[in-house]
Amino acid sequence: MSARFDGVEALVFDMFGTVVDWRNSVAAEVAVHLRDHVPGLDAHEFADRWRAEYQPSMERVRSGGREFVRLDVLHRENLETVLAEMGVDPASIPTEVLDEANLAWHRLDPWPDAVSGLTRLKERFIIAPLSNANIRLALDVAKRAGLPWDAILGAEVAGAYKPEPAAYLRTAEVLGLEPNQVGMVAAHNSDLSAAAELGLRTAFVRRPAEYGPGQTTDLTAEGDWDIVAEDFEDLADQIG
Repeated sequence: MSARFDGVEALVFDMFGTVVDWRNSVAAEVAVHLRDHVPGLDAHEFADRWRAEYQPSMERVRSGGREFVRLDVLHRENLETVLAEMGVDPASIPTEVLDEANLAWHRLDPWPDAVSGLTRLKERFIIAPLSNANIRLALDVAKRAGLPWDAILGAEVAGAYKPEPAAYLRTAEVLGLEPNQVGMVAAHNSDLSAAAELGLRTAFVRRPAEYGPGQTTDLTAEGDWDIVAEDFEDLADQIG
């Protein structure tokens, strides 16, 4: 095992983009549930626009502009925002259709290496998501995808969204560990930067197709992360 991971007892994982392929999964669901309601629907474009509302909606919580609410609530609000921006009145779509479309985020497919890599890592470490997802969302994704988590931790645990320090520190506390006994695994340099500042160990895993063929961000490790891996199997080879 890498010396930089000496003393690490738990690995916690960013979920959206690192463990699961949200873009293709959401696009597939959107194509089914909204095709009769959005003229000229481009399902991948819709998924991208929906995801683009993710950080701004959480920032209103992080900045104190509104109280903490579950990501499911934010996703539903963001869905209506995107529809309105595309010239579709959300009120013209049956509520049950919008509710079902919102569950797209509960039906995300894992990257091909995710389940096998996590299974290997589980032999050595406690493994759990450290995601902005709410617990029920993360649970549904895990059950559908067969993710072998030891625990399901959601943003409700800390009542905070990454990269707020509480999101990382409260997770370590719940696991009964000090920050330096926890390794943060993510495909996003900003997530790892926030974790490293709080004393967590860091592992960057490349996901160059997260945002599709035109992705321009997070293609390479941009910090002095403790581990840099091509996928979860490579991560397991290096530290498992």
